[in-house]
Amino acid sequence: MTKPFDIPKQLFVDAFNHVKANAGAAGVDRQSLEEYEHNLKDNTYKLWNRMSSGSYFPPPVMAVPIPKKSGGFRMLGIPTVADRIAQQVVRMMFEPAVEPHFLPDSYGYRPDKSALDAIGITRERCWRYDWVLEYDIKGLFDNISHELLMKAVHRHTECKWVVLYIERWLKAPMQTSKGELVTRERGTPQGGVISPVLSNLFLHYAFDLWMQRYHSDKPWCRYADDGLVHCETEGQAQQLLKELRLRFEECGLELHPDKTRIVYCKDEKRKDKRVETSFDFLGYTFRGRRAKRKDGSIFLNFSPAVSRASLKAMRKKTRKLNWRNRSELSLEEIAEAYNPVLQGWLNYYGAFHRSAIYPVWQHFNMTLVAWAMKKYKKLRGRRTEAGKFIENIARRESRLFVHWRQGITQAFV
Repeated sequence: MTKPFDIPKQLFVDAFNHVKANAGAAGVDRQSLEEYEHNLKDNTYKLWNRMSSGSYFPPPVMAVPIPKKSGGFRMLGIPTVADRIAQQVVRMMFEPAVEPHFLPDSYGYRPDKSALDAIGITRERCWRYDWVLEYDIKGLFDNISHELLMKAVHRHTECKWVVLYIERWLKAPMQTSKGELVTRERGTPQGGVISPVLSNLFLHYAFDLWMQRYHSDKPWCRYADDGLVHCETEGQAQQLLKELRLRFEECGLELHPDKTRIVYCKDEKRKDKRVETSFDFLGYTFRGRRAKRKDGSIFLNFSPAVSRASLKAMRKKTRKLNWRNRSELSLEEIAEAYNPVLQGWLNYYGAFHRSAIYPVWQHFNMTLVAWAMKKYKKLRGRRTEAGKFIENIARRESRLFVHWRQGITQAFV
């Protein structure tokens, strides 16, 4: 029997492998990745059959509140495993059609681009331009206009089943922890596989192309809903802010009143006294910092380093995992379990001004001291002795933990 839509079966195998690599929790049906994989052949066939026949309707996404660093919560929508696979199938068809049209200064959720790329280009531009307009879109994923988004989708694909399922995902309800279904007339669920490319497509027209057309003289950088525009004067930045606020209102979006600011990139040569001389972007704080020239002289350089909020979040994660009380584990077992996390922090937050991440290493070293006091009776209540005990191990086995390999084998007492 001929299906209305000709969707290659191999896409579903590739999509499952992609979803599996990204892991993730179960959705409203409580089916885990492991359970889905247990009967993989039948499950993928059923999904292919339903999507090919046009009879696939996505189940509700599960609402999960996620704490924000700035306080409060953002609502994450978790699709079921099967729905994540379905979304990945559509994404693999749709993303190649839109990706070539996206502009170079859009960095979020794109192949071969990263947050560190955005940090690096921003650092260079802050050296060349005195002013930065830092903007944040309030509740982007909750407020994207379905009508405008679908207009953009139609512009980039004629594949009927891709359009059909994107429309259905936009309308899929969200299920709360109490089992209530919340219908959506705007937005795309933050947490969906297809959502990042859809949000990028929306902002490509709402912001990126608008900047290219009307403000081509001002370099900008965008990572999802966080963005920066560099200006030569404060007056330029003020005028741009007015225009940008109106532009987003036209598109049904609103600038966040507290997170949208104009900042002066104060350094050695910029003497203007301003209140706002720093900003946070992608976990880094940009501000004037002491730096050393090749001749050894000290100067003030406007540059990025890990933010206080990021440092706090990393220390919080270490405390939450309760290593200090895991006396049943050996030091080697702790290293095996936590080194991937420590390496990730080093790779990201250590990319610029690496010494600024030192408080995190110091905190973890002291956590190991507390672990030693808990594990060994002879060290209980004896912090100084426990500190020397861990310090000796660090010097003897300096390859055990990621930060020890960087020479952070002190600060135990």
